[in-house]
Amino acid sequence: MAVNNQVAPARDRKKDVKKAKLTYHAMLAPGMIFLLIFSFAPMFGIIMAFQDFVPAKGFFGSEFVGLEHFKYMFNLPDIGKVFRNTIVIALGKIIFGSLLAIAFAILLNEIRLKLVKKSVQTIVYLPHFLSWVVLATVVVNLFSLDGTVNQILHSFGLDRINFLGSNTWFQPLLIGSDVWKEFGFNSVIYLAAIASVDPGLHEAASIDGANWWKRVWHITLPGMLPIILLLAILSLPNVLEGGFDQVYNLYSPIVYETGDTIDTYVYREGLVGRDYSFGAAVGLFRSVIGLILILSANNAAKKFTERKLF
Repeated sequence: MAVNNQVAPARDRKKDVKKAKLTYHAMLAPGMIFLLIFSFAPMFGIIMAFQDFVPAKGFFGSEFVGLEHFKYMFNLPDIGKVFRNTIVIALGKIIFGSLLAIAFAILLNEIRLKLVKKSVQTIVYLPHFLSWVVLATVVVNLFSLDGTVNQILHSFGLDRINFLGSNTWFQPLLIGSDVWKEFGFNSVIYLAAIASVDPGLHEAASIDGANWWKRVWHITLPGMLPIILLLAILSLPNVLEGGFDQVYNLYSPIVYETGDTIDTYVYREGLVGRDYSFGAAVGLFRSVIGLILILSANNAAKKFTERKLF
């Protein structure tokens, strides 16, 4: 009887665990269904990259052409320029955005008045939550030929600059405006990293005569280094993402030479030009490169931070 009394509670515990698991699975179900419908099911459309796809014929009626679209893509004179523009713009955003976010986090951490600190944080974070549809209008009003920036330049006797129509200035404008929009929000993680640094190290360094810059260089930055490396590694897959929303709302045919990215190119060729198969081929190629970068980032994270991302 004693054995039966011990077995019964064990069975009850197993039932409770099963019920709890069912509850968690039920909570996950809506998200998983959404993911299956809108993320995994559309992946069947990859087959278009290997077909001469005609919407009227559908996937099963369109002619299979194998790798013809990929061969055509690599023979295009503009495709190298498109990939180069995407990489330059993406790397510029990642590098300058990270540097500014780190610098801002260090400086913001030095503010001791909570009201001032929170006010600055709120002001700097706000642009992150605004859509590029809205911000593009602000950028155009600021940097157009009759915009505020050119009026200031003209008041100092300098020539006006066509920021939105110059292949020399368009990429810096894209990078600079994106860094301005995102650096405040990105600094949140770096602020958390600074908070984890032992204050006793700063006190000991101050007693030894170290000034503020030496304490930042030898204590704060080394303490932030694991997070900096991890975020740098996580940003690797974004090298082929130039930011469709921003570029689409700011570029024009005049600046295709330096402003056209993979996303905008696929949009124009695949949707506007109705060459669905070619657009799918370019998008698939970018996705494969992105997958390779993600796997590389995972291995790099294990090597430099002693933990894998997945």
